[in-house]
Amino acid sequence: MPATRTINKPPLVAVVVVILTVVDDDLRVLLIKRSAQPFRDYWALPGGLLADGETLDRAAARKLLDETGVQDVYLEQLYTFGELSRADGKRAAAAAKRGIAVAYFALVQHRQVRLREGGEWQPGWHDGYALPALAFDNNAVVDYAVRRLRSKLDYTNVAYSLLPRQFTLSELQQVYEAILDHELDKRNFRRRMLSLGIIKAAGGTRMEGAHRPAQLYSFVKREPVVV
Repeated sequence: MPATRTINKPPLVAVVVVILTVVDDDLRVLLIKRSAQPFRDYWALPGGLLADGETLDRAAARKLLDETGVQDVYLEQLYTFGELSRADGKRAAAAAKRGIAVAYFALVQHRQVRLREGGEWQPGWHDGYALPALAFDNNAVVDYAVRRLRSKLDYTNVAYSLLPRQFTLSELQQVYEAILDHELDKRNFRRRMLSLGIIKAAGGTRMEGAHRPAQLYSFVKREPVVV
């Protein structure tokens, strides 16, 4: 009797996007409240299955546009996770399908974002350093993205995607402090930023509280640059 052949189906491929912004000096991540099983009523990262003929980069850009209404921002492939469906108890069977999740992270200006309104699967901004237990082990994905972003501050101009075209050095420092989750020495920070050659004087000023007008700056390039 001939041996029974086992046909292995290819794993499902999903794309998830860690969308980060800075709001009121805090690092925030965009989450979606799930309206179906598994993990109904849990918060999770925006994501979905890869469409037929769709590249990973296109899928991530599509998801970013769907959830925020923005495009042409910093978007980078983060990591490929093979075990994002672990669950406990009754959820385990529903979440145990073979699959991999390709994670991306994106940086957006909060003022430009337009979140979806009405209906189910509602989006919401959450403190990147005080997240609840997320569906599909998404806490690990967010943690990985934040660590990647922190490291990139040392050798790239990645913060450009979180700021308007013109900004003060105080506003730039607030973005760095939100990501790093600690205060920075003002004098040392400014000296370092000006020495890196990634920002330049924009030729104007802006009032900041009761202080004298602060000089405006802009990034030399609003695209990824390694310094």
